[in-house]
Amino acid sequence: MPYTRGRTLFEARNYPQRIADLEAKSRDPRIWADQKAANALFEELRGLKKLWEPLARIAADAENLIELSASAEPGDLPSLQSETGRIEKTWEGIEPQLYLGGEFDLRNCYLSISGGAGGTEAQDWAAMLLRMELRYCERQGWKTTLLEKTDGAEAGIKSATIFVEGDPAYGYLKCEKGTHRLVRLSPFNAKNLRQTSFALVEVLPEIGDGGEIAIDPKELRIDTFRSGGAGGQHVNKTESAVRITHVPTGTVVGCQSERSQIQNREHAMQMLRSKLLEKKRTEDQEKKTELKGASASADFGQQIRSYVLHPYQMVKDIRTNVETSDTQGVLDGDLQPFIDAELKRMAKEKR
Repeated sequence: MPYTRGRTLFEARNYPQRIADLEAKSRDPRIWADQKAANALFEELRGLKKLWEPLARIAADAENLIELSASAEPGDLPSLQSETGRIEKTWEGIEPQLYLGGEFDLRNCYLSISGGAGGTEAQDWAAMLLRMELRYCERQGWKTTLLEKTDGAEAGIKSATIFVEGDPAYGYLKCEKGTHRLVRLSPFNAKNLRQTSFALVEVLPEIGDGGEIAIDPKELRIDTFRSGGAGGQHVNKTESAVRITHVPTGTVVGCQSERSQIQNREHAMQMLRSKLLEKKRTEDQEKKTELKGASASADFGQQIRSYVLHPYQMVKDIRTNVETSDTQGVLDGDLQPFIDAELKRMAKEKR
């Protein structure tokens, strides 16, 4: 059977006990003394239950099927086979969730896209990627907010950042992190020549105000400017957009989605904490790799997936070798097969 009690990753990480603990805390009226902490508790509880409850149901169904099979008559075989097929189909849908469980997998996240070298071609490809990721988020039922976008001079975008709210947003979208390569006949070339373009996707978890990152306000340079966009009340009329530079590291973040400068600054600070945390952990990992004597280190801009639209139709993930000829479906947000395969690959690497 597809389920063996006591052997799932969720149980190994003691998720059932964590859910029970959070439910007990949620019944204590004193938690509302800190509204922010209470909201974080309920958000974590919802995320864990959303992942765990389908697995618990399929476990119960599987055990019930085993009991029925033990006492089944020959005439019961068709119904047992039908039930087995239903359970296996359900299992296929929830199995990838078993590979979640990282520290931030159940968190909201920031997804940024920027065009690589290649001018207008790369900027147009970055805009296509932004649409693809937004369509995927829409399929998942997640809420997305465009925090910042810089349009290209002729077409596409130079860069854009969206905030994604949903479970498990970071756990799934972290699989999109890396360089995406496009091969197609150029719509911007008079001779319609084949062109290769690159764009970078960055994904950072929302880590909140706490954690291991402390930021000294004296190390920040904060610039305000008028937001871009279609206009409207406050937009393009007041300096509500915020850009924050962390001077010691040169890390820059910005937000212009909100009418209020205060809200934009809060979003930008959250992004800065996430970026600095990733930078710190990347440096820590590089030190460990150096101590182990590895001959190569991971490159943040490493190509992860190729999208070929000419002379044939193919999308292939370099990490997992998952591929499909349905290029339009992928560009319309059908990314789950690639994400499921990458989650499995990452889980195997950790073993």
